[in-house]
Amino acid sequence: MSSEPRIVCLVPSITELVCALGLSEQLVGRTGFCIHPWETVRQVPKVGGTKDVKLEKVRELAPTHVIVNVDENRREDAEALAEFVPEVVVTHPQGPLDNLALYRQLGEAFGREAEAERLSAEFERAYERATAAERPQRDVLYLIWKDPWMTVAPNTYIAQTLALFNWRTPPFAFFRPEGEKRQTERYPEVDLAGFAGQVERVLLSSEPYHFKRGHFGEVEAALPGAEVSLIDGEMTSWYGPRAIAGLDYLREYTA
Repeated sequence: MSSEPRIVCLVPSITELVCALGLSEQLVGRTGFCIHPWETVRQVPKVGGTKDVKLEKVRELAPTHVIVNVDENRREDAEALAEFVPEVVVTHPQGPLDNLALYRQLGEAFGREAEAERLSAEFERAYERATAAERPQRDVLYLIWKDPWMTVAPNTYIAQTLALFNWRTPPFAFFRPEGEKRQTERYPEVDLAGFAGQVERVLLSSEPYHFKRGHFGEVEAALPGAEVSLIDGEMTSWYGPRAIAGLDYLREYTA
């Protein structure tokens, strides 16, 4: 590359990936949710959140590249950024194995091919460990929000990650409280009672809503008989290097 890139990353997990690829010094902007690796990113200016990007702050940083994600960021923000940023890098991993393409996409974009291949090898080893043992199928409800309750559709990254361990987010119809079926949404609002008898386990994620043990009672009352537990959302939903740790975490969690 003729000059060093100036990177603004609007995707928390990919900010961590940028650093893992040896590009910490080229990272000039991040969202307030980009918190890993903290000792590195704490000094990097914030440009708002994933859904409320401060476009003028980005402009002031004069980036050569802005990294966005289809699920994390708003299309209108990406389009607005494209008007003054030379390169808007769009990412959209939809399953665990897509991390390999993501590592290589950024490695090629920023001249870090060797680092990308190292991460790919680490991921492949973790993937082999994760898929080495057969597990019985379990139907689970993974909750990401409260008021309203929200879950993940089977075609999301989270659901595809859980599927590696034979934990199925069933392709049943999703229901809003008023009974309207919502089968096309990736992160639909749901009525918990509509899942009674359909799921064995309910997983309360630590993000984006930070569920705690105090939420167990309400879930257990709506879904009697279902096991309720907390789960680290970063380990199920983050791409990049944390996806490698996530596979090992879930291998133990689902054992």
